Amino acid sequence: MTLPPTTDVPGGVIELSDARRGTSRQVSLCGFEIGTRPVTAAEYAAVTGEAGVPDGSPAAPVHGVRWLDAVAWCNAASVRAGLTPVYELGGQLVRWDVTAAGYRLPTEAEWEFACRAGTTEATYGPLAATAWTSLDDVDGPQPVGVKAANAWGLHDMLGNVWEWCWDFADTARYGDYRVLRGGGWADATWSVRASVRRGSAPDAVIEDVGFRVARGAVPTRGSGSVQGWSADEDRRRADVRGPLPLGWTPLRGL
Repeated sequence: MTLPPTTDVPGGVIELSDARRGTSRQVSLCGFEIGTRPVTAAEYAAVTGEAGVPDGSPAAPVHGVRWLDAVAWCNAASVRAGLTPVYELGGQLVRWDVTAAGYRLPTEAEWEFACRAGTTEATYGPLAATAWTSLDDVDGPQPVGVKAANAWGLHDMLGNVWEWCWDFADTARYGDYRVLRGGGWADATWSVRASVRRGSAPDAVIEDVGFRVARGAVPTRGSGSVQGWSADEDRRRADVRGPLPLGWTPLRGL
């Protein structure tokens, strides 16, 4: 059975920005593994028996995949590979066992660090050469690995499909929304950059959304923080007191 190839990413430091709060923070990462390209329709079907969105090439990224589908696929792929599943699944509630070495979604910090591959530029190369975007005028996801990779050999980090990450987008403002990164095949170039983030509900089906795997157990760095994500920070941010700004939906019960 074919599973997505992964490659080692070295540990390092990355600065992440929070546009809403106007802040930035430095995140120290331990080394980890990440998929060299998004999970393809063929790889998705090999694990689940379901083809996902059936149109397009089996070598193109699977798309129209919910965040909940992605984490369930990671667990199933781990079992097939003889690895310990990472996620404890319980409806909308998903918990991450950071000691497990199976397939998982990258944290937002891992994703951006891997995407940048040592550069601080908005992209890791000219978008026409590295990413499927609106410049290409295509009507769906394209086979993976066609455009140039970044310096660490990772293809399609930008363009082709948006990719789910593990993290909540903002537990104060957007409830249970999870982070999306990378940009899609129809997005304008300003939206296809290493720092751009979106969020959506974990049960949402969005045509231009797929995912890339990470792998490896990771050590916890105090206060439940691991690879730039912190369960304690999610709870603290969601604990909004007093009148809420219009449209805010803090995530309760974390």
